[in-house]
Parts: sequence; structure tokens; C-alpha cells
Amino acid sequence: MLKPTISTVACPELPLRAVAELAERHGFEGVELRTFGDDSRRFACDPALTAEEKTRTLFASRGVEVLSLATSCRFDATIFPPVIGHVIADTERSVRETGQAVNLAVRLECPYVRVFAFEIAPRERPAAATARIAERLRKVCDHADKTGVRIVLENGGSFETAVQLRDLIERVNHPLLGACYALATGCAAGDAPQAAIAALGTRLWVARVKDLKDSAPALLGSGDLPCREFVQSLARAGFAGPVVYEWDRAWVPDLAPADDAMAGIAAQMIGWAASAAKDTGRPLHSAP
Repeated sequence: MLKPTISTVACPELPLRAVAELAERHGFEGVELRTFGDDSRRFACDPALTAEEKTRTLFASRGVEVLSLATSCRFDATIFPPVIGHVIADTERSVRETGQAVNLAVRLECPYVRVFAFEIAPRERPAAATARIAERLRKVCDHADKTGVRIVLENGGSFETAVQLRDLIERVNHPLLGACYALATGCAAGDAPQAAIAALGTRLWVARVKDLKDSAPALLGSGDLPCREFVQSLARAGFAGPVVYEWDRAWVPDLAPADDAMAGIAAQMIGWAASAAKDTGRPLHSAP
């Protein structure tokens, strides 16, 4: 069964103890912790601000798993000037920052670190940009080797669709790289939920769901996006990983507080998945 998971973008003002209590109160099995790195104070619940053992204990005592560490890391920075830039520019910054996130995930005993590929620069050859992004992703995956942590690449930028995401993952060709597929981004690019899930296949390790009404955040199931179809398609595919619910209060402060917005959401996702169970045939895959 898939795992309803809350993202801390819903509650940036809460300390980690309150996040754990919120997740338990509303029946979420897991939490995705947003981090901006060691020096950031943007979120009170940034795990980089708290001793990792304390964080593990806070969530374990509530029966909630830390399932994902969400970063802003991206790998599209160009090298300029084209030749000397390899010497004078910090071409490995994104790799280094993601490596630090992997190290934090190890200490948190968190299985996934979320990253982005992102955009191909204007007038740049797509093949060259993709090769550069893939090379950096491969280095990150090599860093994660034997740590128990996997890297999940979220769709966005120049890699919005499931097929674009799959093709990049196949280009990297590393067993520790999988997909974190965001429904809202994929739908905006023309994806259909069932086809997207099928395209990613066994590389779909984390799923993200939120609802929008006229492009504004809406409670799950009350907006324009095919959220129920997405969750049910995941269930029919045998998906057993985190389904991260995003309530974007961090970016839209006027939204209802997380305690109000989370009521019934985990149960709703489980209900949707259970209603699809009777149609479930042979599972396509489970999260590793």
C-alpha cells in the first residue's frame, strides 16, 4: 500500500516536534522534510537545524517515518567561458551540495533525497545540456553508493513530463537514481496520470500530489487536477512508496494552516487506493 506523506511546505513555521504531532494526528505514515542547507533559517522545521538523533526520535516516537529529504538542488548551471570555465568556475557546487544532503539523509535514516535537473539554457544545444546534467547526477549517485540513500529526480523545467524524466534517468543509467513524479507539473505539460505512471515504471519511487482550482491551491479532490485518478492508478500499479501531499503554505502564506488543511487527507488517499484494489491485477512494481 502507498504511504501518505506530508511535506513540510505546509507548515514552515512549526518546529519538528509539532510537525511529528501534526503527521500523527492526521494519520500520515511519513513526512518529507524540506531543507535549504546548513545555514538556512527559512523553515523552523529544517532538519539541518536539529541534531539528527533527536529528529529520528521525535518522529519514531509518533510512528511517523522520515521518508524524503527535499532539496532545491539542480544541475543545469552552464560552464562559462566554455573551456576556461572548467578551471575558474565552481562547476561542482550542485554536486557538493547534494552530497551534503545525502550525508544528512544518512544520519536521519531517510531513504530518499529529492533533486531537480531543471532548464536548458537559451541557444544551448539540448544534447550538450542533457549530457552535463546527466554527468553531475551520476556523480551524486556515486556519492550515495552504499549509503542506503537513493536520489529521486522531480519533473520540472525542461523535463516536465514523465517521458522526459524517464529519458534523463535512463541517460544517467545508475541504480540509485529514480523518479519523483509531481502530478501538477506533469498535468500542466499534458501528461495523463496512468500513462505517466506506466512510462516511469519501476523507476517511480516517490509521487507528489496537490490540487489546484483555477491555478490556485485547493484541498485535495476539490480542484481541477485528476488527483483521485492519479492515486488510484498508483494503487493499481502496485506502487508502495511515499505519496507526498503538498499544501503550499510556504509559498502562499494566506492559505489555511496545516492543521486545518490536513484533516482527512491521509484517509482520503488511503480510501481512494483501497477502492482501486479490486481492480488491481499483477503489480507493476513496488518502491525499492
